[in-house]
Amino acid sequence: MASSEKAVKMLGTWPSPFCLRVELALKLKGISYEHIEEDLSNKSPLLLQLNPVHKTVPVLIHNGKAIAESLIILEYIHETWPKLAPLLPENAYKKALVRFWADFFEKKL
Repeated sequence: MASSEKAVKMLGTWPSPFCLRVELALKLKGISYEHIEEDLSNKSPLLLQLNPVHKTVPVLIHNGKAIAESLIILEYIHETWPKLAPLLPENAYKKALVRFWADFFEKKL
């Protein structure tokens, strides 16, 4: 595990598509992490402390710093580990296609 990977944790819940997209990104990049399962009907003090605004999952914790909201977390992962498997293609057109389909799935599914 690279030093920039140490202490990666994710607060989430299994049926959440927002959590699943973050976990998929972490797995695609080969980043090991600890999953901390949250019960949204009984939110943990840790979740309430790390995401006091929305009080929802996912929350990524990297080296003790918390990032909330799945799309923001994906951008953080992409920018923090740029040399690992890219989440988006370099080509602007292909990148636009990926964003189109991500938006489509977001709105339709």
